[in-house]
Amino acid sequence: MRPAAVKPPRPEPKAGAFVAATATAVPEHVVTREQVKEYFGEVFPVTASRLDAMMEIVDHSEIRRRFCILPIEELVQPRSLEKLSGEYRQHAIRLGRQVASEALARAAMAPREIDLIVTVSCTGVMIPSLDAHLVNDLGFRSNVRRLPITELGCAAGASAVAKAWEFLRAFPGKNVLVVAVELPSLTFQRGNLSQANLISTILFGDGAAAAVLSGRAAAGPRILDAESYLFPDSIGAMGFDLKDTGFHIVLSQDVPELIRGRIRELVRCFLSRSSLDFGGVEAFVLHPGGRKLLRAIETELGLSNGHTGPSWDVLREYGNLSSASVLFVLHEWLTNRRVSSGGYGLLAAFGPGFTAEQVLLQWA
Repeated sequence: MRPAAVKPPRPEPKAGAFVAATATAVPEHVVTREQVKEYFGEVFPVTASRLDAMMEIVDHSEIRRRFCILPIEELVQPRSLEKLSGEYRQHAIRLGRQVASEALARAAMAPREIDLIVTVSCTGVMIPSLDAHLVNDLGFRSNVRRLPITELGCAAGASAVAKAWEFLRAFPGKNVLVVAVELPSLTFQRGNLSQANLISTILFGDGAAAAVLSGRAAAGPRILDAESYLFPDSIGAMGFDLKDTGFHIVLSQDVPELIRGRIRELVRCFLSRSSLDFGGVEAFVLHPGGRKLLRAIETELGLSNGHTGPSWDVLREYGNLSSASVLFVLHEWLTNRRVSSGGYGLLAAFGPGFTAEQVLLQWA
């Protein structure tokens, strides 16, 4: 009788990369589902039938509340690009400083121990970049490496984790700080009646998240692999157009179908490199881009709420936080969920390009 085939052992990474700590922060102003419905008709001069359709989307969005840097009555007022840029700079620095400090404290690490800072954001522009402000404000070394990422949208949080992993493989024993700050409320466009703008008004919220990754063993999961994939012929699926009044969102209604058509094969191929399949993954750390997107992924991968509960929790309580979302979900898994010792996790996010970012984790 022919012996059963034995899978080759998964090769160990050349150097360790561990998630030492995470932190999240949101601004103080809350926008509830009821407030969105109250203001929608006042702000957007749409027909009664279209307003009814938008209210139905609000009710079925799964989003209970979001957080914003300004009260809703101020957010809906037109402001100059100069004013918006100043608000972005002020609040991005404040929230970035907050999550960076908290993540470092949770990791029991001083700023001077960090060797690379990766900052990500797509909802504003500031030069010098956020990382330069953090170096001056928090006492990082003057020779700390810095990598600001500004144009990857919702995928950037996962991409930043992947870049940290690559750095730690090249420089064993070093430490990386990842900071994502997103203020989508500043991209609100009162005069834009496109479906993309109306949907973004329902979906997006402000917030910041940070993660400390270390080349030395830590209590959090180890990063084993990472991959980026650019969907062919999808350049117009998602993004921003910068105009005189600020950022105008580009968001195709076909995004869930784009993901539905490829996600199963993308994940299968990625996991197979580590001799894994869908059943071998315990924690799915998924960017909650919206209800349709999450449902599409669940259907294609055969997932239950036990696999994706933290993603739904983040969507419900914070909305879509762009690049920070997947780090919010990771924080939820690390602080409020239990993963078996040796259990695997898949961290994934999607963004402009159209891009998919995947990171393989293994819990200690």
